[in-house]
Amino acid sequence: MTVTLEVDEGVGTLRLERPPMNALDSAMQDRLKELAEEAGRRSDVRAVVVWGGEKVFAAGADIKEMQAMSYQDMVDRSRGLQDAFTAVARVPKPVVAAVTGYALGGGCELALCADYRIAADNAKLGQPEILLGLIPGAGGTQRLSRLIGPSRAKDLIFTGRTVTADEALTLGLVDKVVPAGEVYAQARAWAGRLARGPAYALRAAKEAVDSGLDAGLDTGLAIERTLFAGLFATQDRETGMRSFVEDGPGKATFA
Repeated sequence: MTVTLEVDEGVGTLRLERPPMNALDSAMQDRLKELAEEAGRRSDVRAVVVWGGEKVFAAGADIKEMQAMSYQDMVDRSRGLQDAFTAVARVPKPVVAAVTGYALGGGCELALCADYRIAADNAKLGQPEILLGLIPGAGGTQRLSRLIGPSRAKDLIFTGRTVTADEALTLGLVDKVVPAGEVYAQARAWAGRLARGPAYALRAAKEAVDSGLDAGLDTGLAIERTLFAGLFATQDRETGMRSFVEDGPGKATFA
């Protein structure tokens, strides 16, 4: 299988497995969508790690496959490409990308779909599609500009240059840089801590932030207000508030 989903103690790991570089061909994209949606549905998955292995996250799309495609072929395929990545972005649970080695083109776009990105100190990230006479087509023009701002995103997209992990951290493209051998463990720890948290509140928090970014402030506040009030119907809220009153902050155990 080119992508697998392994679940352990509430953490689902979406593992990319297409050696040697995890080139994201159509079959891999479709499998990624299928498993991301499964992770979203499964009650035993409470947080997700996207992981390409110790050597490489994903070096990009399968260029040989794309080279053989006509305009009509890509018209038919481009929606499936974007839908695969959007499925990861819309997992209603915390998602962390564990980035090792290269995360270029589609690999970088996949990392952008996570809520948090932990990169190896030797990682390389970028959107080099312009060097092929293309632009990012799996969400890069939209998610990258929302994450790091339009001028910084345009610099990376216009030049196609690759950035180091340290520069990616400075740009806000990644959130943490760690030694290469610690990337998965740190991502797993981040996801594991949240997997023990209040699932419905975390889901609401993610929805409020993501939906609000695509709307005006007034609409975003209305979304927040509705989700905030709705949590008063959950066991999470009852457990958290009771624990706070009886035991103090930060000691609640959520089911």
